[in-house]
Amino acid sequence: MVKVGSNVLSEEGGHISEKVIGDLARQVARLCREGREVILVTSGAISAGMVRLGLAQRPKLLPQLQAAAAVGQSHLMNLYAAQFRAQGIEVAQILLTADDLKVRQRHLNARTTITALLEKKIVPVINENDTVSTDEIKFGDNDNLSALVSNLVKADLLIILTDTAGLMTMDPKKGGGELIREVRCVSPEIEALARGAGSARGTGGMASKLTAVKMVTSSGEAAIVADGREKDILERLFSGEQVGTFFHPQGGKLKGRKRWIAFFIKPKGKIVVDDGAVAALLERGTSLLPTGVTDVLGDFKSGDKVSIVTLAGREIARGLTNYPAEDLRKIKGLRTGEIQAVLGYKDYDEVVHRDNLVLITEAADRRGKTDVGR
Repeated sequence: MVKVGSNVLSEEGGHISEKVIGDLARQVARLCREGREVILVTSGAISAGMVRLGLAQRPKLLPQLQAAAAVGQSHLMNLYAAQFRAQGIEVAQILLTADDLKVRQRHLNARTTITALLEKKIVPVINENDTVSTDEIKFGDNDNLSALVSNLVKADLLIILTDTAGLMTMDPKKGGGELIREVRCVSPEIEALARGAGSARGTGGMASKLTAVKMVTSSGEAAIVADGREKDILERLFSGEQVGTFFHPQGGKLKGRKRWIAFFIKPKGKIVVDDGAVAALLERGTSLLPTGVTDVLGDFKSGDKVSIVTLAGREIARGLTNYPAEDLRKIKGLRTGEIQAVLGYKDYDEVVHRDNLVLITEAADRRGKTDVGR
């Protein structure tokens, strides 16, 4: 999986560089000839549209952003198609919204389509469907999109090509700082090194890249952040040259359904649990029972995704609840044998069954555990 940002693709004045896309196509073609399957997540549609609409700054209003994307997307894909065809490879455009990956059936359909394209030796070129995305359904940035697609197809490696050498000890725009070659865990100290948004044309900064990296590595895969403007960057990476920052996988690989639970749907509320429940979840891998629940925050239905947090508010897991918030408030702290008498029904002993629960890797690692889709 390769994600390329607007700043990598753009020349002076914001024009999408045909040369950069040509170099990228040449390198990807070589990887394909070596037997690798490559998926591209690209930014640049809004940037390309801004140039054609004569806009110097990224629009702030959603209709203007959508208009710029509509103008720019066709131009961007024409460039990709022409440059890849020159290398003897066809590309396929896939435009996604967050809803496409949140709804389980559409999620599976997207994965099937991408798999079918790869089997035909066609390179999927994926972008957010900015022309229809709204604040409620948009991914936020293509770093996040690349991490979600990586999880969707269980890609072995996510490469984020940006306009810096990788993760630095200081903001390179302020001068100084050294490149961090390897990161074993995206700790709070590592996250503190991140910066804000990168430019007037893009939405991502190092903070969004670390969020994407954390999503990928916590699923059991590796990630690299590197400078996409460096010559032959992909070929150098795959030849073993130490370029950019390499982020190690955290634990074993999550199963597909647990990835969907962990990353593709937003929590509708929170369940606060006591220390005993924390230990049971993290150390023994149990289901969550009502006896360990101390508080219920938000309004959610049975089957909704919830965040499970400690008394101090630290998230330790995410899962699908068997009980709606209203009923869970009535049975919190009770033993399973008491549920029927209070609610008049008992469909489940568990509030969240272990099969529908995913531990958050950072929390699990503190206890020497990782969730591998057990």
